[in-house]
Amino acid sequence: MTPESLGSNYDVIVAGAGNAALTAALSAHQSGAEVLVLEKAPRVERGGNSRFSGGLFRFAYDSIEDIEPIMPHLSPDERDRVDVGTYSTDRFYADIMGVTQGRADPKLSRTLVEQSHPIMLWMAEQGVIWDWTHLWSVEDKGKRQFNPGSVLEAKNKGIGLMECLFAALERAGIEVAYQAKMYDFLLSQSGELKGLMVKTSGGRQDLQAGAVVLGAGGFEANPELRARYLGGSWDLVKVRGTRFNTGEVLQRAVRIGAKPAGHWRGCHATPIDADAPDVGDLRLTDKTNRLSYMYGIMVNREARRFVDEGQDLGPYTYAKVGGIILDQPGSLAYQIFDSKTVHLLEARYSTGKPVVADTIEGLACDLGLEPRALQGTVEEYNSAVQPGGFNPALKDGKRTEGIDPPKSNWALPIESPPFTAYPVTGGITFTFGGLKIDTEARVMDMEDNPIPGLYATGEITGEFFYHNYPGGTGLMRGSVFGRIAGRNAAAFAVGR
Repeated sequence: MTPESLGSNYDVIVAGAGNAALTAALSAHQSGAEVLVLEKAPRVERGGNSRFSGGLFRFAYDSIEDIEPIMPHLSPDERDRVDVGTYSTDRFYADIMGVTQGRADPKLSRTLVEQSHPIMLWMAEQGVIWDWTHLWSVEDKGKRQFNPGSVLEAKNKGIGLMECLFAALERAGIEVAYQAKMYDFLLSQSGELKGLMVKTSGGRQDLQAGAVVLGAGGFEANPELRARYLGGSWDLVKVRGTRFNTGEVLQRAVRIGAKPAGHWRGCHATPIDADAPDVGDLRLTDKTNRLSYMYGIMVNREARRFVDEGQDLGPYTYAKVGGIILDQPGSLAYQIFDSKTVHLLEARYSTGKPVVADTIEGLACDLGLEPRALQGTVEEYNSAVQPGGFNPALKDGKRTEGIDPPKSNWALPIESPPFTAYPVTGGITFTFGGLKIDTEARVMDMEDNPIPGLYATGEITGEFFYHNYPGGTGLMRGSVFGRIAGRNAAAFAVGR
């Protein structure tokens, strides 16, 4: 819609247009509210970080029977070709607490895991189409085995997810204003929230609202805020997602008294192609990710290993490894594989340019590394590898001994040519610091009281993730609390 067609009064205004925001808009509409969605980006770039994602949603389930209603077109033959295992709410909760070092808010985390399966059903009802994920899954004897919890992704990943959600908005008749930037909050003389000031191509407009939902993401695309909060070399990091998540909405909320919460020096950052663009490219979306590092070794520009590549399953390490790479000389690293494991690399590696050589010395020369240093690193690693069975589908305990850093699982010698290397760097996805909310998605003030009429969901919220996160929990967090925020915002606006 154009700025000229904007109304002046809505029940609920949602700032943002990614997965979290659109989920909130749909939920508010279902609860009887007249809703407006503000999208800072032009229509061709709509969808926030969600559009750049792999579309993976982590959720709890007991068996394949819990998944069948989410995938109503699942055939018996397809059902028999997968092994999903089981993933209880208690295990999901334990995974969150484990990777966040026990810092995640317990009440928010419990709400997230307990609502994870219901929200998958609800999103299927909204028209989201689900597919089996190939991420961290392995084909074995004609059956696909998954890391429990990491089973489904939106069909066609983040692009497909957002196409489905925008289609649901269109069916519901929910208005979306493009290139409409939330400029500030409208407050009464007594400080009561009345709506939003919006900046469009037609100038600034005041929009009255009974309630507001903030779903405008974090500050990962703002180098000044990255430098301020993340420190180090984070101002120079490549941004995996949208260029529009620059943190103004977050800052404005804090300015009117919303409480900052969570890990402000923490973020989600993954290994990506060293030649990836400086900011997310919609032609590539998530295809610059390089997440099969557990099947080889990683070395820095000094040809030294610097991380336990096999510390845990991929979903529990990939979101922190990008930051570790960023701390290496030149913020560069090289993932090295031999012929025994190169077939295990996920499909996204095909978007990069591998360096291939028949000898380690030749590989080093082609990478610009000191040949003797790389040869020494590989020999030290190979001699530390212990006997045992290799199983890429689970933590196999095949490890090294006597070297630092160790490799705790999937430790195979790098000895079978040809040797293949992929240069990588760290890419930031989203930031962990944000606004404090309660389990009703209400934004809290500095005294931990809810700010009447103000709700938030998604990456703009804090206290969910610290240091790391389990893969697929970000999109799930946005949807669970988006639905809660939309429902409660509508109820508040109508009651008002």
